[in-house]
Amino acid sequence: MAFAMAPPKSDQSEDAPLFPTQNATAFALVTGLFFLWGIPNNLNDVLIRQFMKSFEITRLQAGLVQSAFYTGYFVFSIPAAMVMRRFGYKAGLLVGLLLYCVGTFLFLPAAEARSYALFLIALFVIASGLGFLETGANPLIAQLGHPASAVRRLNFSQAFNPIGAITGVLIGTLFIFSGVELKAADIARLKLAGTYDAYLQHETMRVIAPYLVLGVVVLVWALLILRTPFPAIAEGRAANSEEPESSYGALFRYPHFLLAVVAQFCYVGAQVGTWSYFIQYVQDYTHLPERAAGYFLTGTLVGFGVGRFTASHWMRVISPSRLMGLYAVANVVLVSIGIVLPGWVGLWAIFLTSFFMSLMYPTIFVLGLRDLGPNTKAGASLIVMAIIGGAVFTPLIGLVFQATHSMATAMVVPLLCYVFVGFYAFWGYRLAPSKVA
Repeated sequence: MAFAMAPPKSDQSEDAPLFPTQNATAFALVTGLFFLWGIPNNLNDVLIRQFMKSFEITRLQAGLVQSAFYTGYFVFSIPAAMVMRRFGYKAGLLVGLLLYCVGTFLFLPAAEARSYALFLIALFVIASGLGFLETGANPLIAQLGHPASAVRRLNFSQAFNPIGAITGVLIGTLFIFSGVELKAADIARLKLAGTYDAYLQHETMRVIAPYLVLGVVVLVWALLILRTPFPAIAEGRAANSEEPESSYGALFRYPHFLLAVVAQFCYVGAQVGTWSYFIQYVQDYTHLPERAAGYFLTGTLVGFGVGRFTASHWMRVISPSRLMGLYAVANVVLVSIGIVLPGWVGLWAIFLTSFFMSLMYPTIFVLGLRDLGPNTKAGASLIVMAIIGGAVFTPLIGLVFQATHSMATAMVVPLLCYVFVGFYAFWGYRLAPSKVA
């Protein structure tokens, strides 16, 4: 069944129901996936700090956590779209959940071997599964109801993603962070006593339990989806032979889509980079302990969740594109404050950016897929591939820090990203498709 996104006008979507009652169970299970993939995404922010300690690595090297993770998204997004085109959304979601589960279980041998490389492989496998989930869940949610309410529906489902993110950071702060932060004299004393390696191994082993429990939960969710009847569009039964074949080449006719890919690349880079180094920013300029900094990270993710839920409301009266543009301008101002006034003022400014970034991912996603028709699945896979921005911009922020020794200066990277998101929101999404010669 071909799908064409309705224009994002608030008056069109105001009276459209969020989803049909007959799709309630499927809608709930797919919406739950947004929660489940939020957990590992933001557990990474804790892992970066933990691995800096347990593996004694630099911020640039620790940034490879996000590089490995988001490369998994990049590599598997097109294969995910191909699987779903052939077998349907439901099959793709099940493959994604199984990959997700396998990746979490790989944390056990990685910790026992104390191998940073094996941890990176495990994170790559987890993200490969999440690439399937995001490629399928985002357009599926958009299609589980009236096209006019697609932006509101996806923002509603995406609102559960920050709840997962908050859960992930809390799990990491409580169960991965030990609260033990050694000074140089402490390290020297442990080395002299021959117990420093045991301390590092203990810190590494703390990551096992949270990931194994998460893997079990994911496996149970996969079984629930397997046993639940889904609408025809999700099962792949919707007369695939009746709809035109999707084409990646055809997507080049849609400049609003191409700019959406770039905007998503920039947005994810800004989001992931900011959260990845938020704990370091807090500790550098306020000298709080790692657990207190972790609670600040939890707080900014709460703001992200509040932003998601309130955005779904505001989109009933303000067009999604205009609202996103205003939020992008707000973040340009806030990040500028974080750069110029590092310390408690800068901390609260960076803290508030999470509220204003909250609506960007789903809004860019839906605006980019608008009017793609049979090319929607192919387009969705490319927008998900844009998540590679997290792999690119996070180490870039680390590189700027290495060059300047200033976490505040490194925030210029997400600032530039928000500038482009604002450009897309106010102008780029309006570009009309080119005509076929």
